[in-house]
This record gives sequence, structure tokens and C-alpha cells, in this order.
Amino acid sequence: MRMKKYLLIIIVLITQLSFAQESAFDTGEWFKFKMSYSNWLKAGNATLTVKDDRINGKDVYHVVGKGWTTGMIKWFFKVEDRYETYFDKKTTLPYKFIRNIDEGGYTKDIEIDFDQVNNKAYNNNKKEKTKTVFDTKPNIQDMVSTFYYLRNNLNTENIKVGDEVKVDMFFDEETYGFKLKYLGRETITTDFGKIDALMFRPYVMAGRVFKEEESLTLWVSNDKNKIPLRIKADLRIGSLRADLEAFKGLKHPFKIIVEN
Repeated sequence: MRMKKYLLIIIVLITQLSFAQESAFDTGEWFKFKMSYSNWLKAGNATLTVKDDRINGKDVYHVVGKGWTTGMIKWFFKVEDRYETYFDKKTTLPYKFIRNIDEGGYTKDIEIDFDQVNNKAYNNNKKEKTKTVFDTKPNIQDMVSTFYYLRNNLNTENIKVGDEVKVDMFFDEETYGFKLKYLGRETITTDFGKIDALMFRPYVMAGRVFKEEESLTLWVSNDKNKIPLRIKADLRIGSLRADLEAFKGLKHPFKIIVEN
């Protein structure tokens, strides 16, 4: 079913998500999202948490992303996903990535250690009990670190409609060209009020793992936080979307439009 596929894509994006020339986030940042089908049927939830940690003697951010189905959808397609990344506080380059998922019985339990100096990815597939090594491109990102990297490096002040930003991302034993296309600005109504937002179209150039992402639209706050406010997938019948429901620990003020 197409709706199932879009639900999985949105959960993946949320567990990746979050886009500033100065640091846009810090330890203690936490987001919660609600997912719905056609704006009324609850489909699931997702959270993102930023923590402090150390790995190989380096100070890192440890981001944990979780996504799960709820309500009626859970009864015929249960999803419980957990993604983790450990990335350098200065360069935002990842050192470790964890993917532990159960999507309707399809499971994976993978840990990847990145050697950013020698451009290697050490893949430990715990489910299959196999270990492999892959060559990567310089400054490779993982699924989660990609969007924290963009939050700190995407120049939104000078961006123009149609501009694209590309990042090399390692996923499922391959390097993919992740791309975002800027669509413009829009004022959207959220649970917190009206927000000035930047609109993007996220998709992967390789067109294999995320071959349907061209149907997605992403809204992020047009402030120093660059937080994901909404993701929407247009379907043949109805739509699937995720909306920011709660947050805490923002580094910068969250701008809400006040109407007189």
C-alpha cells in the first residue's frame, strides 16, 4: 500500500530531520511530532533528542530519533524505529550510526563506525552477524547527521527559489546523493500559532531507496533554529503528514507571528 511506504519515509525523515550560519541547536533540544492521514486519522509519533556524549576521546552530540505507529494503522502495520548518530561538535561529521528498526516485521539492527580520515565505513550487521568495510566519499554524513549538518551550514539568508543543496550520505551500504530544493517561503498555521516557514523538496538523487521523495514537501522555521515544522506527502487518495507537536531546549527564540 502506498500509504505505508509514505509513512515509513516520513518516519525516516523525521528521525533525520532537523536545518544557519551559527549553531542552530545544542544539548537538550527535543522535538515531538504527530503523524496523520488526510489530516484526521492519527498514524504515529516521532521524537528527536540531542544529548552530550564522548566517543573515541572526542566530544560529540548524540542524537536519538524514534518513530512508531499508533491507533488503527498500528493494528495492520506496526512500526518501531530507532536511529542514533554520534557526530563531532565542531565539524558535524559522524563517527557512529545506529539503525534498529521493525517495520511490519521487516527488521534491521546495524551499527556503522565511520573513519573520516581514511574515508571508510565499518558496517556491523548484528542481525545477519556480518561485518563489512566500505569506501566512502570525504565528509560523508549518515541519515541523521545530514540534517543537523544542514541546520548549521545551509545559508538561508541568500537562498533563492530553485536553489539546491547536495550532501553525500551513506545508507544501506551505499553512498547516496541527498538533495534539497528550495521552493520558497510560506506562512503556515501550527499548534503554536502562525509561523514564517521555508519550504523545501527533499529527495535522494540516486532514486532507489527514496525513489518517491519527489512527492514530499518540508517546512522549516525561518529563524535561527531552522526546526522542521511539517512534512507532507501527497497521495493519490488523501495525504500523509507530520507536524511538530511539542518541543523544548531550543537554542534560539522561536518566532511566532503575532497578529494585531
